[in-house]
Amino acid sequence: MLRLKEVEEAKLIMIEAINWSVMKWLREKKRVRKAADVANAALDSTILSLKAGWDKELKAAYEQLGAAKADNSMSFPDLQLLAKKLRHAEEEARRARNDAENTFDEAEKQLSTTMAREGCRKAIHSWELHEHLIRLSEGVGSPAKAKA
Repeated sequence: MLRLKEVEEAKLIMIEAINWSVMKWLREKKRVRKAADVANAALDSTILSLKAGWDKELKAAYEQLGAAKADNSMSFPDLQLLAKKLRHAEEEARRARNDAENTFDEAEKQLSTTMAREGCRKAIHSWELHEHLIRLSEGVGSPAKAKA
């Protein structure tokens, strides 16, 4: 998997930010948030691009899972399994991102550097989960690869 420059830069900022003083946090919190937003946008764009390359059968199986009307009569059960795996990875990554963002929001409300540091850890974890989703999504664009 190609490493996304934006995510790697944001991770470095977050790792550094975990050790910042209160004053440094107050001065740099906008930079942290901007780096997180840029990393999230790069991940979202990459995931959308990969999804666009999926074959129509995988897209259909994936959408059925999202619509909560999974059909066990699909002609390719391995496609259904792959779609479930991809859906689970995406939902887990989304929950982790929301948790990180909520932690940052709460840290800002409470002016808590402890919570902000925890937000950094959660953001890094979220990006790792998104990268996992990208690795799963790579190479499933063609029907032969998706059924393998």
